[in-house]
Parts: sequence; structure tokens; C-alpha cells
Amino acid sequence: MMQAVHEEATMSDRSLLHRRHHEYVYRLPTPPRIVIPPPTLANELPEVEIDRPSQRSAGDVDVSFLNSVDFSSVVSRNSLIDWSYERRRQAQMVLPFIFLGPMVAAKDMTFLQNEGITMILAIRPRATGMVGAFKAAEEAGIHTATLEVPDYHTLISTFPRATRLINEHLSSIFTSDQSNPRLGKVFVFCESGNEKSAAIVAAYLMEMLGNIDYIKAIQICQAQRFCVNFDDTLKNLLQSYWDILLAQRSVAKASYGLLEPEVFRGQVAESIAGDRSGSIRHKRSLDDSYDDDMEMEDAEWSSDDARFRAREAAPFQDVR
Repeated sequence: MMQAVHEEATMSDRSLLHRRHHEYVYRLPTPPRIVIPPPTLANELPEVEIDRPSQRSAGDVDVSFLNSVDFSSVVSRNSLIDWSYERRRQAQMVLPFIFLGPMVAAKDMTFLQNEGITMILAIRPRATGMVGAFKAAEEAGIHTATLEVPDYHTLISTFPRATRLINEHLSSIFTSDQSNPRLGKVFVFCESGNEKSAAIVAAYLMEMLGNIDYIKAIQICQAQRFCVNFDDTLKNLLQSYWDILLAQRSVAKASYGLLEPEVFRGQVAESIAGDRSGSIRHKRSLDDSYDDDMEMEDAEWSSDDARFRAREAAPFQDVR
């Protein structure tokens, strides 16, 4: 009888242990999903504004061409109504000077000429890919540029290089002549035009335009080209790049004296405020720390003495 009860208890313990083991999985933890509502008829899309501090982060490239662009009514409001499956093989305008689409659109001479494309930027997995996509552009005298992105994780280091390539080209051909203003147009594409090239364009929106974070950048790309595919990996990469951009802008604002001390916390705020007022905060020496510790110990001993004075047996004292 006792043996049967022992065996039943052992089986119960094993069953409980088995259930506990099933509560855990042997895989790497994944970040929480980023849910971005797709464009709908009722969904209000973000307004596009120029962010002045981000232009300074463009380095030595002149991006004054942004001041001549009219961003009003740029984002499509009826993409669901006008969209059709055939448009996946075509390129769509994301900004007046940025187009996004598949590789097959780069071979369309009619599209390149009608839209006035001045440069095509290919996002390809290897250096020998998409060679045929450049023939039409070279015949039409259009500038060509390539960026090798073998995998998704290479994108985050490619984002600033792509932004610089686009800005350098647009700045080189921009003319602010009122009688004959000229603004270049860049067509960014990959094989499908839905993943890597879409992430490049979204990163450009985040870096060069104000009030556009990674969520709004994805929404704008979806509104202009409804078939883009931002999976969890691309969303997390864009979120990480957005954090990098925020840090860069904070440093740029601080160097230009535009950042107030209140935005910092703790010792960072006190350090910046001290530097601006001309005061210098000296480091605490070992002697200062030792003196402070001794003062705290004296205070504790005095409080303990008053606390246990009326008692017959105080802690850490011999009772005689």
C-alpha cells in the first residue's frame, strides 16, 4: 500500500515537472511585435515636414534642395481604391524626388523618361547582380549607383550611405534659378521593390524629414506603394535606426546650443548646466568619501544609543 502511494506521488511529481518544462522554450527571446496599422480610408496619414536639425546631420552635403520641394498633398489618400495587382511591377512616387519600385521598372525606358529620373539606385545582394537593369539607364544617360546588401542585418549600416548617395546626386544637379528650377529624381529599387529598397526609402524619410519616425515612415511607404512588405525584422531594424538618429540629433542640438539642460537627467543635466555657467565640478576624493562615511557611522551610533538606552539588553553589548 505504501509503495503504491509512493509510486503515485512520484508519477505526480514527474507530471508536474513535465508541465513546468513545457512552460519554457529553448530559443532566443524575440522582441515584441511592432503593430503598424496599414493605410485605410479612415486612417489619417502623417503630415510631412522638413526637420532642420537633421539637415545638419547630412554632413558636408548641401541639402538646400529640400526647401524648394512642396510636400503638401504628397502622401496618397486613396491608395486602396486606386491600387491593383499590376502596379506591383511599376514604380510609385514616395516623395517628389524619390521613387520606389521593382527591378523590372528600371528597364522601362518610357517610365524613366516620362518621370524625368536622373539616377537609379539599385539595392542588390551581390556585386554581380542586376547588370541588365542598368542598360536602359546608361543608354538614356541616367546616373547609376549600387549598394550591396547581402542580408537584412547589413541594412542598418547601409542606411546612412544610401542617404548620402541620394543627397549628393540631388545636390549636384539642383539649380535654384527661378526661371528654370531643376530638381533631380532618384529611383530606388531592388528585385521586388517591396523589402530592402522600401527599407532604404523609409530610412531616408526618417533621417531627412521632420516629424517622421519609423512608424510614420513605414505608413508613408505603404500609402504610396501598397504592396511593400515590412516584416518584423525590418521593423525592428528601422526602430533601432530611429534610436540612432534620435541620439545623433540630441548630440547635434547640444553642440549647436539648442538643447536645454532639462532634457537630461541626473548628473548629465548638472554637468551640462555647470559647463554653461562656467563652474567646474571637482571629483570627490577618497578622503572626502572617507569623511562622509565616518559622519554617517557616528550618526548611526548616536541614534542606536538613544534607541536602546532604556532597555535592559541592548544588541552587541555584554550583560553583566
